[in-house]
Amino acid sequence: MDTTTRAQRPMMAVLLIGIAAQLLFSIGVTRPSKLVFDEVHYVPAARVLSARERPTNTEHPLLGKTIIATGIELFGDRPLGWRTMSTLAGTATVLGVFAILFLLFGSVATASYGALFAAVNMTLYVHARIAMLEPFLGAFVTLGIAALLWAIKAPKDKVTPRWLLGAVLLGLATGVKWTAAPYVAFAGLAFLAIRDKMPQAWPGLGRGKALALLGGASVATYLATFWPAFQYREGALTLSRLIPFQREMYAQQTQVLSPHPYQSNWISWPFDARPIWYLYEPVDGAVRGILYLGNPAVMWGGLVAVAWLAWHWFQTGSRVAGGVALLWTGSLAIWAIIPKSLGFYYYYHLSGVFVCIAIAAAFHMAGQPRARWWFAVIAVALFLYFYPIVSAMALPNDQAFNRWMWFDSWR
Repeated sequence: MDTTTRAQRPMMAVLLIGIAAQLLFSIGVTRPSKLVFDEVHYVPAARVLSARERPTNTEHPLLGKTIIATGIELFGDRPLGWRTMSTLAGTATVLGVFAILFLLFGSVATASYGALFAAVNMTLYVHARIAMLEPFLGAFVTLGIAALLWAIKAPKDKVTPRWLLGAVLLGLATGVKWTAAPYVAFAGLAFLAIRDKMPQAWPGLGRGKALALLGGASVATYLATFWPAFQYREGALTLSRLIPFQREMYAQQTQVLSPHPYQSNWISWPFDARPIWYLYEPVDGAVRGILYLGNPAVMWGGLVAVAWLAWHWFQTGSRVAGGVALLWTGSLAIWAIIPKSLGFYYYYHLSGVFVCIAIAAAFHMAGQPRARWWFAVIAVALFLYFYPIVSAMALPNDQAFNRWMWFDSWR
């Protein structure tokens, strides 16, 4: 196989997977026709931001709401406008998973399976069809990680631009939610650890330069995402207020909140123990539901995969196995440290993406293509089984949800 043919193979897979993911996330995206769950916060905030009226929803940075506002400006203030940008972010996340796995293993098959697992993991599916911040967070973080990996073995003249791209993407992720900021630190630590063992990685990019570019570009990009706030007609942000505003955001993020029926502890999230009903009511002529629940095969299988990768790392010293296991572990450990008074299962969104990478990586490194195929069949079958209550399909009556309630904690 010549070089051109090898280069075309992943690009063809990217094209086909991107089209399939976009269709999956877009079909029926306009149902329900009313605002769902936290859309009641972010869509009104996007409307105000689009008009540059005044500060609103100030506990989070602006970028996610700016992207939702862009969708409204392009497709109107209706369900299609609220959610279209989320579908694109969901597709970008799936392709980010593909890119990470392909860069790690050089296998189109392994990368394609990982992308499939991400697409049928219902946590990503639900967020790819709703105007919340999580889909944009997931897209920028996964693409940022992919860009940093893309730089590892790049020609010397392309290392710095690719590294800079990764830093910018992580800065954009932080401009969506602050929970992306730790990934900038993770990237710096990973660079130092890998460079120590592989001096040839990121050729021509010294330690000082790498860390300076990573920190400087990500912070500059993050601050640039506040540009719309400088254009408000009332209460416009100024340069002198930019840093104090960050402290105000922190105070809102860490305030003590009243108990919530759907709150849960981070320890429970990997086990799919406390999903959230984003919707369950009569709307658009029928009873419809959207249950934010992870695909049991992917979520539970992902825990086995992470454990196996950690064991494989311990047994063989495989840096790839260790890196993937640590990526998931770090994504969960963040929530053990963040001073939030309440936790919710949707905070696990990024970890739910990373378990898909872990599953594909574990099957690849274990050399189990047949088991991988059967696992994919089970994962797709479970996605189809739960599809009616994650996609807001019409249900026969208000008790229909019982069919899918495997555990009392799911109700």
